[in-house]
Amino acid sequence: MDILEIEEKQTMSREEAAARLREFADKLARSNDVEFERGGMRLKVHVPDEVRVKVELELESDENELEIELTW
Repeated sequence: MDILEIEEKQTMSREEAAARLREFADKLARSNDVEFERGGMRLKVHVPDEVRVKVELELESDENELEIELTW
């Protein structure tokens, strides 16, 4: 059972998406914690030194998806 799940979907340019991924990667590299802000609420999540990384690519006739998942 999930304690909390935050999902956000929005449309942006490829360059904006890359900048957002870069910002997240930089924060992850600098700190053991990542922060999320949603609806005036700030959440801080501890990330250990080792994580499992899953990269998944789905190609379909009408839409493609690249999913990057970190678990610990």
